Amino acid sequence: MINVKSRTVICPHCGHHTHLDLDVSNGDQDYYEECTNCCQEIHIKTHFDEVKRAIDIAFDADDEQFY
Repeated sequence: MINVKSRTVICPHCGHHTHLDLDVSNGDQDYYEECTNCCQEIHIKTHFDEVKRAIDIAFDADDEQFY
């Protein structure tokens, strides 16, 4: 069974609202999507919380620099 959730996120690069279709049937995921406006990559992490029976979605620019 495919469980697709539609979410709107704000691009951390340009601030544009980007619509994402997330397939949450495969458990925890860690991947990149392109912003439809600026074409920069958005790092997306999904986690299924079994206790709460909820999906946690985190996204960021993933461009932090470590020194």
